[in-house]
Amino acid sequence: MVRGKLVVQLVGAKGLENTDFLNDMDPYVILTCRSQEKKSTVASGKGCEPEWNETFVFSISEGAEELFLKIMDSDSIGEDDFVGEAKNILRGSMKKRRTLVDGKSLLIDVKHNSIDQFVLV
Repeated sequence: MVRGKLVVQLVGAKGLENTDFLNDMDPYVILTCRSQEKKSTVASGKGCEPEWNETFVFSISEGAEELFLKIMDSDSIGEDDFVGEAKNILRGSMKKRRTLVDGKSLLIDVKHNSIDQFVLV
């Protein structure tokens, strides 16, 4: 049963670890809420401090409190590189918080704007 919608505004990231040796990386984000998966545009050449300013909408049901983010570096040759991830960022307090994951310099702020809207900065 659909309870409502989760609106996620993906603003940007700071201090990402560069996975490209010769060029600035081209990061993008895969957002997953239960079985729904969305993908941001590729921030071509934006390196370690990309900005997306994109909004994603997920249909959510009772008990849906998990949102997973995976940051990847798009490569034209070979497979894309894993940069970092944030798991379960909606669990617990809905107040602003910062999350460092897997020893990476991945900073994510979650702000509760209304009953079903969060902003990731």
